[in-house]
Amino acid sequence: MRKIKKILLVLFVLIVIVGVGLCAYIFHLKPKYEGEIQLKNLDKETTVYFDDFGVPHIYADSEKDAMTALGYVHAQERLWQMELLRRIAPGRLSEIFGSVALKNDKFFSGIGIEEASAKAIAKLDKNSQSYKMAIAYLDGINQYLEEGTTPIEFTLVGVKKEKFTIKDVYNIFGYMSFSFAMAQKTDPLLTDIRNKYGAEYLKDLGIEGEFNTTQIKSSKENIEEYTAIAKSVAALLDNSPIPPFVGSNSWVAGPTKTKSGKVIFANDPHIGFSQPATWYEAHLITPDFELYGCYLAGTPYPLLAHNRDYAYGLTMFENDDIDFYQEKNKEGDENQYQTPTGFAAYETRKKTIKVKDTADVVLTLKTSRHGPIMNDLLDRLDKKNPIAMSWIYTQQPIQILDAVYGLSHAKSKEDFRKSVQLVAAPGLNVMYGDAKGNVAWWATGTLYKHDKGVNSFFILDGASGKDDIKEYLDFSKNPSAENPDWGYVYSANNQPEAIDGYLYPGYYLPEDRAKRISALMDAKSDWDKEAISKMIFDNTSPIAPGVVQSLISNVNTASLSPKEKEVIAVLQSWKGTNNLEDVAPTIYNKWVYLYLKNTFEDEMGSDNFNLFLGLSLGKQVIARQIENENSVWWDNIKTKNVKETRSEIVSKSFHESVKALQEQLGDKVADWNWGKVHTVEHEHPLGKIAALRKLFDVGPFAAPGSNEVINNQFFGLTNEGKYYVKGGPSTRRVVDFSDIENSWSILPTGQSGNPFSKHYDDQAEMYNAGKFRKMKLNKEEILKTSTKLVFKPVKK
Repeated sequence: MRKIKKILLVLFVLIVIVGVGLCAYIFHLKPKYEGEIQLKNLDKETTVYFDDFGVPHIYADSEKDAMTALGYVHAQERLWQMELLRRIAPGRLSEIFGSVALKNDKFFSGIGIEEASAKAIAKLDKNSQSYKMAIAYLDGINQYLEEGTTPIEFTLVGVKKEKFTIKDVYNIFGYMSFSFAMAQKTDPLLTDIRNKYGAEYLKDLGIEGEFNTTQIKSSKENIEEYTAIAKSVAALLDNSPIPPFVGSNSWVAGPTKTKSGKVIFANDPHIGFSQPATWYEAHLITPDFELYGCYLAGTPYPLLAHNRDYAYGLTMFENDDIDFYQEKNKEGDENQYQTPTGFAAYETRKKTIKVKDTADVVLTLKTSRHGPIMNDLLDRLDKKNPIAMSWIYTQQPIQILDAVYGLSHAKSKEDFRKSVQLVAAPGLNVMYGDAKGNVAWWATGTLYKHDKGVNSFFILDGASGKDDIKEYLDFSKNPSAENPDWGYVYSANNQPEAIDGYLYPGYYLPEDRAKRISALMDAKSDWDKEAISKMIFDNTSPIAPGVVQSLISNVNTASLSPKEKEVIAVLQSWKGTNNLEDVAPTIYNKWVYLYLKNTFEDEMGSDNFNLFLGLSLGKQVIARQIENENSVWWDNIKTKNVKETRSEIVSKSFHESVKALQEQLGDKVADWNWGKVHTVEHEHPLGKIAALRKLFDVGPFAAPGSNEVINNQFFGLTNEGKYYVKGGPSTRRVVDFSDIENSWSILPTGQSGNPFSKHYDDQAEMYNAGKFRKMKLNKEEILKTSTKLVFKPVKK
């Protein structure tokens, strides 16, 4: 008995020692929010106040010192995120994740971002302020890398620390630019449909822009190979450890539209959800500079920001800046290809991808005059039919560092506009409002035209030259609006009005959000911060109730069962809201999914149909194709000697929907609440490991909102009947120039990427409920609610 007691005592002591050691390790991993730290290359003492949500307010005597401190505190919260982001474009994820990331690495290493970054950096003015301040920021990151605690992810995955360089900054911007694009998913699928079934099948897909009726107002041949591109690139982006940029809302109310007579600025860029969240907020204050910004990991200047003088943000333009060309090899010589002036040799280069725990992979990459050959980058493509990708980002001068520096340091609207012009790609709608009462938006990007009759939504002819770009347009031709007489500017990824009679081709999203925003803004002229904040969390679709009525009109309601009649009654009374307690969205999304499936899947096949659902095309078609009784898509090509009608397809889909919902949620229709099937979980890359999920992931939560409402919580339609939110507003910001010190923001989870920080998820429930917190500018208020971390210069 005494021996057993001794053994138990020893075990107890060991457990206590392990527990104390674990607690000490966790405490050691936490970010440092108070105390003193010595920093090299600091001229004077710099103080950082971390407010009650972990936002750093950096007070420095010079911008260089502020940027060094920013780099340090950004790294202590987001070093893991920085590490992932800088590895995507050069194809270096396999070094830490192994062969599971190899497809991703092959693709991104081959499309030329890293090489384009190197060319841009070689042309940089090393004496410019944009470069010097970026280097100071990187210096802060690297000092944390050397002296700060190692993130737990580095330890679990086995990441070797390497210094950050300016090339990492450019590579991060390059990945961001590619993730904005939609052509790589859409063009190959459309080419497949055209080649397989003919032009008649394209009429209901709106590829000539006929669905884009709510437009932003300006004030001035191998089938399987093609779809392999779309499927492969879509899968790469969907499975990326860093999510893609997707859409966005923004509107800026001018003085004539607000109660105070001052500008109110609203913005919520839509990005795939992840943990940590996309943006890191920071407030920099020096004697001659102040800025409160949202920073992308590893980048020195904010893409969204404000101060006492002006505010800016962005949405995705969704213009077409990628074209695909079918090249023609010389017979018997796959190293040469046809050009308008004869045969030319492909440029070739080798690239080595290091793969964790296995042999390196050496790629031989080819480039034609149009761009990299995709067949070398995607596994399923036959090498005999080379397809090149032409992308504006890698072909035009990259001036992104000067551009974002200029946006964050503008002295006037004119100054700001000059910086907007520097962005060749990606296409963005840059939104602007200022304390003087100006409101504006400008579309960025080098826009271009093909010859009339060339449809860039298809794979183009690379050999003849007839499909090549014929004209690059001056920035003055980009869509824009400055102080329009209707009193506000807005963007919801919808198509801008024609310029000189020309509608810019693109992958614009449905008019739902644009129509809702413009209707709300037009309806009143006494907007205040509170009303704008309710609007930015608006869950109502102006389009969905009309779709419902079109669907119901194609069902013989007299022949329905009592349960089906109850379902119809719920839908008929629906006002388009997507709140947690609503039942109609659950029914609507199930019916829409089955209507689309029964209409399109027989022609497209299962894989292409699922791809189609995730594209702007699939979203655009919902409200439009249902109106066309004679659409060729109604007929199921798999049923011989039978031609299905619209009514038959819609009715069949309705009956299937009610049956499926009964099986999924029970017989009581009132229990089919949206909150039961529409959920969000903010996933960390390591959360995919079941044992680590609770430590790293945030959620799940029942989520209000839906696809294409202002509170755009987007999800994929599937047969499962559950809607897992993939992304949404990456921040919601409301900047009120009548009360600038009390402007509002919210992040989906929290400021910190460190799972042991109290700021890892302290905004998640507020975000989900549509609440906000202050973006503090008042020093006295900041001091009352903050901890204090002092950076002291290393004595020389």
